[in-house]
Amino acid sequence: MTLSAALRKLYFTRAAFSVIWVILIAIFAASNFTMASILLIIYPAWDVFGTFLDIRANKGPSSKTPQYINAVISTITTIAVALALQHGVPEALIVFGIWAILTGLIQLILALRRRKELGGQWPMIISGGQSIIGGSSFIILAHDPKMGITSLAGYAAFGAFYYLLSAFRLKPSSN
Repeated sequence: MTLSAALRKLYFTRAAFSVIWVILIAIFAASNFTMASILLIIYPAWDVFGTFLDIRANKGPSSKTPQYINAVISTITTIAVALALQHGVPEALIVFGIWAILTGLIQLILALRRRKELGGQWPMIISGGQSIIGGSSFIILAHDPKMGITSLAGYAAFGAFYYLLSAFRLKPSSN
């Protein structure tokens, strides 16, 4: 399987996960704090899994350091979100915001590196930038009474949208 075919499959999978996550968070955020908390912990944990799928797909000689850094950051975030939720949703949103900034930066770097070879990366470039902005807003607005776990649904929905766009825009590659 070529890199573009493997990434296309991964992007569709990540988009599907995000859509399902958005639906579940919309259902449970207001009525079941425990389930919403579990979903909040699952989101960065899924990113670890998705990152390792990305590493596995990318068999070429290019450096995988950004992906490994992303996996470490997302692993730490999964644990940090679980701990932060013991103190409250605002604290968890701050952790989530820091994670969104860091992983958005990594996504931006990866997409810029992949754009010439694979094409179809402009949605990932935009998504990385938007993740940085979204993460900053989560931190700034974390203690706003209107902010809650459901505020992350839009972030995840845009992520799904950008993964779908990238999947459709990838050009075939020979590796």
